[in-house]
Amino acid sequence: MEVLEKLRILSDAAKYDVSCSSSGSNRKNKKDGLGNASSCGICHSWSDDGRCISLLKILMTNYCIYDCAYCINRSSNDLPRAIFTPDEIVDLTINFYKRNYIEGLFLSSAVFRSPNHTMEMLLQVVQRLREEENFNGYIHTKAIPGADEEIVEKVGRYVDRMSVNIELPTEEGLKLLAPQKNKQNILRPMNLIKTGITQSIEERKKFHFSPKFVPAGQTTQLIVGATTDSDLKILRLSEGLYNSYGLKRVYYSAFVPVSNNPKLPLIKSPPLVRENRLYQADWLLRFYGFEAKELLDENKPDFDLALDPKCDWALRNIHLFPVEINKADYNMLLKVPGIGVKSAIKIIQARRFSAIDFYDLKKLGIVMKRAQYFITCKGKYYGIKSMNSEIIRNQLVTSSPVEKNYKQLSLFDQVSLEDKYIEIGGQL
Repeated sequence: MEVLEKLRILSDAAKYDVSCSSSGSNRKNKKDGLGNASSCGICHSWSDDGRCISLLKILMTNYCIYDCAYCINRSSNDLPRAIFTPDEIVDLTINFYKRNYIEGLFLSSAVFRSPNHTMEMLLQVVQRLREEENFNGYIHTKAIPGADEEIVEKVGRYVDRMSVNIELPTEEGLKLLAPQKNKQNILRPMNLIKTGITQSIEERKKFHFSPKFVPAGQTTQLIVGATTDSDLKILRLSEGLYNSYGLKRVYYSAFVPVSNNPKLPLIKSPPLVRENRLYQADWLLRFYGFEAKELLDENKPDFDLALDPKCDWALRNIHLFPVEINKADYNMLLKVPGIGVKSAIKIIQARRFSAIDFYDLKKLGIVMKRAQYFITCKGKYYGIKSMNSEIIRNQLVTSSPVEKNYKQLSLFDQVSLEDKYIEIGGQL
């Protein structure tokens, strides 16, 4: 099979893996080396300053020994199969970089023959890129559950980021849809990576030239909607992963109905709105000081699809509002819908010099369509007359924009990039 045909098959198969992001790495250049991971990041992602950056995102192979019901690459599925050799991936990466197509590599893989065999092939790729081709750019690979710790550790010395995809949020879900996998095999490499990162940081405090280990951290992916697990279970798992394993990101992937297996839910389209709500809640966990138990509980285990999680929380705690914008502390400002981290800092800095009014907030970039119902400025309230949560909810839902249809980018799409890129922004 020609390399171009392999690239078509394996780049398309990689689109279901969403656990990639900008590098966050600062790998030092070597003399006469290729590439740079210091601030450029990777492709089809976003850097810290908002730039879109390029990435070669492929699977090493879609041949798989597992038969997971939710996966398009399951062993029982009849679809075109291909496998890259390590040399082919290295050549593709270097040639794509020299042509300015990419700035890094995101390399995943189905499990071919065995976890150890697959991990050995990944090691061959990253080892040759770093040592033979002197490639200094960003590399993100998978840690295959079940592979020997020694191989995973060797790969971690060459790459910037690793990810171990949990896929399903509960052990019961794994037994139902992926009985060949088990929870411990998934968590073991995550713990190994965490330990290696911690040791590397401590070693570099004493020895500046000590080798780095996965300097950009680790991530994981959870599938949303393949099982009956609630948003509360998913969010609790994410919170636990951040606290216990120091993950950089948990990615959420709406379940795509690629199988007629009776164990899977009957849905016509992926639950993209639910996926978006989980991303918003994840943001609240990481940057806004919320806990999973605040956002959801056993009486309300799923998010309101019509409202973002922050507005939903505020309406369920309407007794805490309105807050005076000139007196509320930083933590309370973060809980006001429409006020983000940067805006809260701006408010605290601005009110040191003079009291802030409604029009000052607009200049500071506050999303007043949401914030106006939950704040007062100099004692004045600019929302509706009643603080009834149902009335406010109706106002917020009415002013919400219509959901857009999103589509995964493909390396081979013949459509202009202006029609493809969709920027999701704004403050919660």
